[in-house]
Amino acid sequence: MTDYLNVGKIVNTQGIKGEVRVISKTDFPEERYQKGAMLLLFQEKKAPIELVVKSHRKHKNFDILSFEGHPNINDVEKYRDGILKVAKDNLAELAEDEFYYHQIIGATVYDETGSELGKIKEILSPGANDVWVVQRPKKKDLLLPYIEGVVTKVDVENQRIDVDIPEGLIDDEN
Repeated sequence: MTDYLNVGKIVNTQGIKGEVRVISKTDFPEERYQKGAMLLLFQEKKAPIELVVKSHRKHKNFDILSFEGHPNINDVEKYRDGILKVAKDNLAELAEDEFYYHQIIGATVYDETGSELGKIKEILSPGANDVWVVQRPKKKDLLLPYIEGVVTKVDVENQRIDVDIPEGLIDDEN
C-alpha cells in the first residue's frame, strides 16, 4: 500500500477561473505545485482524484492553484476542504543538510547538556527561517528557530536533534 504525505488543504475558491486557495503544509511548494505536478485530492468518503497542476502563484498566505481540465469555479467548488497529497515514493533526494517536515516532526530534541527537551510537534514557516515547535512535558511549547548556532545536529535516522539554547529563549517562569 502506498503512503501519502499531506501537502495542503483546499480552503476556498479564488475568482471564477477555476483557481483554489490552498493552505500549504509542504516544505517545497515550488516543487509540489509546479506546472505538470500530479497531486491526489482526498475527500471524506470519496475515492482520491488525480489532479495535474496547471498554474501556481502566491497570494497573501495562500498558494493559489489551478488544475488541468478545470477551467472555471464550478469545476473546483466541490474540492473545497479536500486534502492534497503526494505519494511518499515521489519525494526527491535532498542535500545532506535538508530534511522533509515528516522526517523532523516527532523527533526528540536534546539541549547542549544532553537533557531531553521534548519532541517536535509542528514546523512553522513565518518568514526568514522555519520555527520548530517543541512540545515539552508539563511545560508550554518551546519555539525553536531553525538557524545555525541553535540547531547543532539533526540525526534523521535516530530521530534526534541536538540544540544549543541561547540565553533567554526558554522562559519557564510564565
